[in-house]
Amino acid sequence: MFACLCLMMVILTACGGGAGSSTAGGATAEAAAATGESAKTTDGAAPVKVVWWHAMSGELGGVVDELVKRFNESQDDVEVEAVFQGTYDESLNKLKTAMGSGTGPTMIQTYEIGSRFMIDSGAITPMQQFIDGESYDVSKLEPNILGYYTFDDRLYSMPFNTSNPILYYNKDAFKAAGLDPENPPKTYEEVEKAAKTLTKDGMTGGSFAIYGWFMEQLLANQGAELLNNSNGRAGMADQAQLGAPAAVRTLEWWKKMVDAGTMLNLGRKTDDTKKAFAAGQIAMTLDSTASLRGIVQAAEGKFEVGTAPLPKPTAADADKGGVVVGGASLWIMNDRPEAEQQAAWSFIKFLAEPATQAYWHVNTGYFPITKQAYDEDLVKENLKKYPQFQTAVDQLHGTEPTPATQGAVMGVFPEARQLTETAIEEALTGAATPQDALDRASAEITQKIQEYNSTVAQ
Repeated sequence: MFACLCLMMVILTACGGGAGSSTAGGATAEAAAATGESAKTTDGAAPVKVVWWHAMSGELGGVVDELVKRFNESQDDVEVEAVFQGTYDESLNKLKTAMGSGTGPTMIQTYEIGSRFMIDSGAITPMQQFIDGESYDVSKLEPNILGYYTFDDRLYSMPFNTSNPILYYNKDAFKAAGLDPENPPKTYEEVEKAAKTLTKDGMTGGSFAIYGWFMEQLLANQGAELLNNSNGRAGMADQAQLGAPAAVRTLEWWKKMVDAGTMLNLGRKTDDTKKAFAAGQIAMTLDSTASLRGIVQAAEGKFEVGTAPLPKPTAADADKGGVVVGGASLWIMNDRPEAEQQAAWSFIKFLAEPATQAYWHVNTGYFPITKQAYDEDLVKENLKKYPQFQTAVDQLHGTEPTPATQGAVMGVFPEARQLTETAIEEALTGAATPQDALDRASAEITQKIQEYNSTVAQ
């Protein structure tokens, strides 16, 4: 059964996206994991080797390496080797190939939308087992972040890099257009009006990348669920709900602005909307909180960047819904020796410490998963430098955990996102009405979910 599941998921994720780029580093990790080679400690005993596969490239990879270095230097019992494995999809596909061969990692970073597969694989040791084993206090961690990775009251993986989307806007453009730069739009109608007012003198009101994650967030922000069975959390989801009124009115609103010329359609890449925003071509955009520092730095010397919570459909929706965390978490593989798994757990606890989380947050822009990290001077100083991040913190803390805000779970999430993006694209370009495009995508996603479910049926 599992071989069938892996084959199907390799096919489904082959066209998906993720952080980073391809690398040949996997062979090194596999060899190290297989041989267990490690340096000796000062007393002559070999530390337990932990191989960690991750998908953090570039500057993010440098921060990962620094955290590993700090952990390894802090003690002599465990030696962690971090190995970049390409995009999230590439890393997960390498894991599927390695399963059962004894050449896989001790732990792996997997994106949030891979959670259903990781659980169904039967190849992981739930984090709850380590938590219960020593009565580890999870109350010090952010409940809204833990919520995504908790199923049936069990935490299956430990959150690592976490973000959510916010509205970025050009404060100078708002002021020049007669809008209050300290009172950004809060509803769909207010965004629409502001976009119209801002569209002048070579600037367009805004642009949202055609990104499935944004649609998921805009639905959760109004308390709407993407899947049946409480977003797949009360039982395996077997139907998508993308054609429901909440999604249709969101896409109609988006299309209306594109048709009016007050919102540009720049395609699927958030890099393109970021560049347009930094160049002053658009006055508003949606993007991840993890992009905040880069966006602020790109605008430095040109205009002041403002941030606002994700807009709600109407003022009456103010108390409904909230945001879903994005990013990735850490999973421990159950085919590794118990001592190795415990060593990985020691490293995971180190990563969750306030000082570690403060360093991670300040150098990457991802949320701290530990509440006490906000008490660290490093974080306080960073918030003074980038006060715009307070919007993200408030948005996260203001979200009540519900099935909608915990996020949908399904085994075919990467493909579902692409089908959603195709539907958005069809609607914005006039190839189909929002209702027809979303209905078609919903039907296709439903079919894929049911095909996946049949591979894991008991």
